[in-house]
Amino acid sequence: MKTIIVTGGGRGIGAAVSRLLARRGHAVCVNYASDRASAQRVAEEITKEGGAAVACQADVADESAVETMFAFAEQRLGPIAGLVNNAGITGPNSRVDELGAATLAEVLRVNVIGSFVCAAAALRRMSTRHGGSGGSIVNVGSVAARLGSPGDLVHYAASKGAVESFTTGLAREVAAEGVRVNCVHPGPIRTDLHEALGGPARLERMAATVPMRRAGEPEEVANAIAFLLLEGAEYVTGACLTISGGR
Repeated sequence: MKTIIVTGGGRGIGAAVSRLLARRGHAVCVNYASDRASAQRVAEEITKEGGAAVACQADVADESAVETMFAFAEQRLGPIAGLVNNAGITGPNSRVDELGAATLAEVLRVNVIGSFVCAAAALRRMSTRHGGSGGSIVNVGSVAARLGSPGDLVHYAASKGAVESFTTGLAREVAAEGVRVNCVHPGPIRTDLHEALGGPARLERMAATVPMRRAGEPEEVANAIAFLLLEGAEYVTGACLTISGGR
């Protein structure tokens, strides 16, 4: 059994990943920033089904909080073998010329700095350079990184572009240290993220632009993350897998 930390693991894609990893026999630390109820619910579902899980609050961009979370997960579940950098925010819909610097800073803080901080904590435990036995990191980007999201979420798209570059660089940096680093780029996925941005109609409008003519499900992204994270992808690192129905 491996211990895996899933940031933003209580809702949407993160919740689907947490449940799938548990079903495959791994212990899961379900991280959350403020929605304790959702994370606790996912952890309880896992334990009721015979799995091992704990919910843990931490701001992913706060080094001290992240270090505390990793130590807690190790104490409760065992040595860390994997990280899913899923936590992220979009910020409000906005054109660039109407976007405030404070909003931009917060999106970059969570999406980019948070990914760096959590990956660093994982590497200090998993990398053979630090005495670890290896492991795997999967960063959750977005197809927006390649499409740009003009007119409403260029700031979010740019942050996910940084996540892709981070994946490429880090994968090469630690490939000889037993750690693989990969990325997924989800397209329109049926989560409450779109509800918050514009209600059900937003997702349906986006789905109309998808060649497969539908939105994706969180479980479909979770399957791809599990493939990259676990056994079967041992020779895969630095990859960015787009899961967008062809969009």
